[in-house]
Amino acid sequence: MHQAWQQWGNVVLAALVAVPVVVLAVRLLALRRARAGHPLPARTALADVVAVAGTAPWIWMILTPGAGISGVSLIPFADLWATLHGPGQAAFVQVGGNLLVFAALGATLPVRSARFASLPRIAAVAAGASLTVEALQYALRLGRVSSVDDVIVNAAGAVLAALVTRRWWATRIPVGTVPQ
Repeated sequence: MHQAWQQWGNVVLAALVAVPVVVLAVRLLALRRARAGHPLPARTALADVVAVAGTAPWIWMILTPGAGISGVSLIPFADLWATLHGPGQAAFVQVGGNLLVFAALGATLPVRSARFASLPRIAAVAAGASLTVEALQYALRLGRVSSVDDVIVNAAGAVLAALVTRRWWATRIPVGTVPQ
């Protein structure tokens, strides 16, 4: 854990410092949407800002250059298997981190819009975003391995986070009506 803090502590501190900015952004966006007559200004503003603010630090970590060599791992579950059979602390950090990368996005997408109120859609969006990040890792030669396992675990984390927020998922609003 000490190594993880040493490597990523600056990202964690930046995320904590950004909390007041995030709260202000939610408030301002909600006010703007309320003035424009949006039916759910606070709900959508919160979901939009949390999706971005909750995902950005993880993307920052993923796209930070590493000390290894760039590579690609296309065999499903090979890297995950190796990670789980390595040191427990490293496995916890690696798997836990990958589960959290798109968790904020997965949790807030269905709260934001009824179009994303299905687990397969959430998984598809998260997998697409994860695939993009893995491709960037490889294309930018960041000294990291771009792995299909990361895509799988990132998407699984988004789906699990969506399940946590299921009771707040948006429902379709009939045209011309405003929810109570």
